[in-house]
Amino acid sequence: MQFAIIVSQKDIAGLTIKDALLEKGFSETQESFDNTPIYEKNNLKLYTLETETILSEHLDKRIKADMLIFATRHKSESGKPTLCCHFPGNWSKAEYGGKDATLCPTNPSILKKVYLKLKELGPEGFDVTMEATHHGPELNTPVMFIEIGSGEEQWKDKEAGSVLAETILNITSSPELPPQKIAICIGGNHYCSQFNKVVEKHDIAISHVCPKYHLEALNEDLLKQAIEKTPGKVDFILLDWNGLSSQKQKVKEILENLKLEYKRTDQI
Repeated sequence: MQFAIIVSQKDIAGLTIKDALLEKGFSETQESFDNTPIYEKNNLKLYTLETETILSEHLDKRIKADMLIFATRHKSESGKPTLCCHFPGNWSKAEYGGKDATLCPTNPSILKKVYLKLKELGPEGFDVTMEATHHGPELNTPVMFIEIGSGEEQWKDKEAGSVLAETILNITSSPELPPQKIAICIGGNHYCSQFNKVVEKHDIAISHVCPKYHLEALNEDLLKQAIEKTPGKVDFILLDWNGLSSQKQKVKEILENLKLEYKRTDQI
């Protein structure tokens, strides 16, 4: 597989990760992108954008790769040191890039590899988590975000940048995972607390995650889109049952109408 690693000049964390990657043997090419050199190593090319990553709509028309990995900052009100990863897309209104009710193509095995490697390498004091599907850009190529959070101190943290760089190099060069069951996830909080546990303990990799705060927007068309944007076969829908709140009946009806198998995180 050919990977494009993408950072933004407007993103402190992205530039920290870029510096760490360049220290790990990337070579400058004769090509440039947005007036900045393109670097490469093996099956990776490193691009630097002038714009914010979440607003780089249809970037896959300009950058050709089998998968795009955006290396960026993560921001939260808690300010907690965090390393995280997720797929982009919007379950409802597109407030931060992308398009309303439009999800991006995924690669569940790569997401799982990133998450497990971050768990292995993460510096002391950092939480490691997957996140629910959110924000832009809109793309037609498999894509994911890998992030340092949650404030400026962490964005400039060279150790965190090195961990993300090492994770990127590892997951893009190491052998594939053993065969995994693939799931679309519904319910729970933004930081996927129950889905994280399932991915760690079982041969299950996850694609898009619709958290409880987007369940009002969830419908049959969106769920079918999530399945279509997932490569290969989706084996079942994974439910954080307690995290469905008052939407349990609605979700069950959607799954039954689409004749989709589902499992609960508390019963796996």
